[in-house]
Amino acid sequence: MMKNFSGSPLHSNSPTPNHVRERNNRKYSALSALLPLRFSLRGYGFCMATLFLFCFASLFYQLNGGPPKVLLDIRQYLGESTYLDDHGPPVPRVLPFPSQVVYNRVGKCGSRTVVILLRLLAEKHQFNLVSSDIHNKTRLTKHEQVDLMKNISNIPQPFLYTRHVHFLNFTRFRIEQPVYINIIRDPINRFLSNYFFRRFGDWRGEQNHLIRTPGMKDDERYLDINVCILENYPECSNPRVFYIIPYFCGQHPQCREPGVWALERAKQNVLENYLLVGILEELEDVLLMLERLLPHYFTGVLNIYKSPDYKKMGNMTGTVRKHTPTLEALQVLYHRMRYEYEFYNFIRDEFHLTKKKIGLKSVSQPAAYSPTFLRELALRTPEPLDEDEELETDLEDANSWLVHT
Repeated sequence: MMKNFSGSPLHSNSPTPNHVRERNNRKYSALSALLPLRFSLRGYGFCMATLFLFCFASLFYQLNGGPPKVLLDIRQYLGESTYLDDHGPPVPRVLPFPSQVVYNRVGKCGSRTVVILLRLLAEKHQFNLVSSDIHNKTRLTKHEQVDLMKNISNIPQPFLYTRHVHFLNFTRFRIEQPVYINIIRDPINRFLSNYFFRRFGDWRGEQNHLIRTPGMKDDERYLDINVCILENYPECSNPRVFYIIPYFCGQHPQCREPGVWALERAKQNVLENYLLVGILEELEDVLLMLERLLPHYFTGVLNIYKSPDYKKMGNMTGTVRKHTPTLEALQVLYHRMRYEYEFYNFIRDEFHLTKKKIGLKSVSQPAAYSPTFLRELALRTPEPLDEDEELETDLEDANSWLVHT
């Protein structure tokens, strides 16, 4: 009898529970292998999107000069901690020395000539030039001094600040002291240039003087300078003619009183705080010295000064209708300015000494107005111009006494 083995569980074709379980386990293992790949692609996309947003935000920050509002909100949410708190300040940019220069220019001592040059040089050498438009406020209160010194110190370096202002002592108020430079001229020449400039202006325009001194009456405008000096008018007497020394003495009230104290303090400030004080009578040497001492500001200044285009522009700053007073008036004026001349001679000697140290040859010239010169001057003193003279005569006289200021 043959046995039928088809019903035997060992040879049955129907799947057993163990087979089903094994097959399901294989499916789940395959899915589990695909899931990490799917999450990796998603994470990669997220990272790329984040990077794109960061780059876009950085570009937006640079184009608009500040961060987007959303970044400010995030910073406020996270706290006020900054990069500087965790890492300290960045390495400062290397600046030329000195990188803070103040030119407290003296009126009618070539300041307009130098400022024109500085404007050209600032564009060429990329330093910050700040030229104040305030011309008639040289004496400041203590509060005004502090405000001005703080404003100067906040100018991005390297900078050169210039203004008609008496010397400011930064260290007195615990502010870093800048380097000073300046130019002066023969005191009587400066006085004469200012006297006629206020009345008749310069070659920039016929109405220039009317714009500068609109309230001046005709009897004052056409006042003879000899009368002004000999009859002791305020404009031709102390303390008005005591003008140069206060620019170097400083803001102390006693600096405005003609005397030895102001003179000696001015000398001390020059020796301690000024890199260079030149004299207008030797302007080309002054520019050459500035080019040597401050190359990052003044390199190429002589080439500009000697160029034909600049000469044409510089000639427009000459004072017109300027003439010399009589011998008697000059003697009186020289006596009133004796401290000014002592300071001028001191500056001239120091300037020549500095030129000698650098290796420049100095041709020492006497002051334009000194007691030994007065007798010779009487022989060449022209008479004041009459108002009805022809224009050609007027121009010839003006050219003969042309002084660049």
